[in-house]
Amino acid sequence: MDELEQCYRLLGLEPGASLEAVNQAYRDLVFIWHPDRLPQDNPRLLEKAQEMIKKLNHARDQLRERAGKGSSRQNGRGGSTSQRSYYRPPERPASQSTWRPPYEQHYSPPPPPSSARQQADRSSGSSRSSYSPPPPPGSPDSAYRSGRQHGNMRGADLRGANLKEAYLEGKDMSHADLRGADLSDAFLHLADLSGANLQQANLFRANLLQANLRGADLQRANLIGADLSGADLEGANLRDARIGYADRIMVKLVGANLTQVTMPDGRIYGT
Repeated sequence: MDELEQCYRLLGLEPGASLEAVNQAYRDLVFIWHPDRLPQDNPRLLEKAQEMIKKLNHARDQLRERAGKGSSRQNGRGGSTSQRSYYRPPERPASQSTWRPPYEQHYSPPPPPSSARQQADRSSGSSRSSYSPPPPPGSPDSAYRSGRQHGNMRGADLRGANLKEAYLEGKDMSHADLRGADLSDAFLHLADLSGANLQQANLFRANLLQANLRGADLQRANLIGADLSGADLEGANLRDARIGYADRIMVKLVGANLTQVTMPDGRIYGT
């Protein structure tokens, strides 16, 4: 079995699976092996999880690189611009007392055009560039990439934005207008959403571990399947928010701060 086949197998995929399938399998497995989801008093299991995360990172990098080479050959180009977002397991010394954001994003800028090409362009009176203009504002791809490229989204107008499966770990989105935005399956670890307007936002299966949602407006938001473990929801408004079916709550709230939260039925928690 060659290395690429092993990478596919590690992600639970058949050889030749699409890049979209690779990315989805990677996200699912990283979610499962996230250190915060494992018993913190079991060092053997935590060490095993870190090793698994390293293998998953390597597997996806190999398959992404293969897909990138195939795309370059197909388009007749020598390179491509890519942005990698992957999980790096935190260092866990014996006396560790703080948690560092687990995700890092690496951006590889496109290579500058050669001087010969620049001279040829100047002599012909044309001005060509390797830069591809972004899609028009409001398009799903534009909204998705804006979430990945900007570290500070404080107060941003993202009404109705398509941020499905976006990597928004650690982002400052405080007081942002996210009414009606699609944040389903988004990674929002440690994100700052304090004071944000999330009315009618779709947070289906969103990962909001340790996120700051103080004073956030979540009225009529879809929170089914969301993980809010360790999140700070003090003063948040969840009136009429969807949190499950019938009497079954389908939101994970382990260790969450629910002080003065307005619950879906209008009750103030803790009063």
